[in-house]
Amino acid sequence: MNGATPRVFGLSLSAEHFVLPRLLRKPVRMLSRFGRGEFTPPPYAASMLTAAFLAASSLYGAYVGGHFPALVQGVTARSGFAVDQIKVSGNRETSEIDILDKLELDGWTSLVGFNPEEARERIVSLPWVRDAAVRKVYPDTIEVRVDERDAFAIWQHGSQLSVVEKDGKVIAPFTGGRQVSLPLVIGFGAAERGSDFVAKVQAYPELASRVRGYIRIGERRWDLRLDNGITVKLPENRVDTALADLAALDRDDAILTRDISAIDMRFGDRLVVQLTPEAVERRADALKAKPKVVKAKAGSRT
Repeated sequence: MNGATPRVFGLSLSAEHFVLPRLLRKPVRMLSRFGRGEFTPPPYAASMLTAAFLAASSLYGAYVGGHFPALVQGVTARSGFAVDQIKVSGNRETSEIDILDKLELDGWTSLVGFNPEEARERIVSLPWVRDAAVRKVYPDTIEVRVDERDAFAIWQHGSQLSVVEKDGKVIAPFTGGRQVSLPLVIGFGAAERGSDFVAKVQAYPELASRVRGYIRIGERRWDLRLDNGITVKLPENRVDTALADLAALDRDDAILTRDISAIDMRFGDRLVVQLTPEAVERRADALKAKPKVVKAKAGSRT
């Protein structure tokens, strides 16, 4: 007998049984030699296996320890996917610096590891931002589109000033700037109820242009504070009628330019006008002087 027939996985490799395809012959011969103990691995095989094991262990440790995203960031950033451009649109009141701060970029952030949804949630937390969209554009760009809230008025509550929306929701503290031209609504409930009332006054442009403050009184009615200091006290009901009457009085008699401090329109059957202290004093002096004039005229007839 010329020797044992080579066997792999219990199968005889004798030509009497079958002939392997050419592509499988070399791998099968190596397995056969390894099974007979004739195969000697190369001298560097142990080092390669050790290095592969250490690399796999490092990757697994980074994954378990929560450092895998940072590892991906570093590798992909060095591979040409570092964020290099940021495009911001839609922001009028929100500064680009605040938006960039919410992106939390550190100079080597990779576009691959950047999470746009988490960035969007941070941007939406800014006071003026109603909604936002953040998009990655490969290889190196982040696009941010912002939808901002609409300012309606400045609301004075106590000593504080806030910019509010039409529904009364506070946007941010008032700091000046372009909001200085917004209507000023004053008092408790003025922010929530101001939108409808301001619209009614603005139906009379000449009157609205002189209003400096819309004052909510007892959550029941409104006063108007004009640019010359006159206070117009409007009724709780019949507001539309009262505004129309006030506009007509000013158009026909220029009542809002007279030396008065207040116009009380709360009574349906009459209008009460309050003079300024200076006007009261002048009227008192005029009344004192009137009898003397009458006596002088009477003496001249005798």
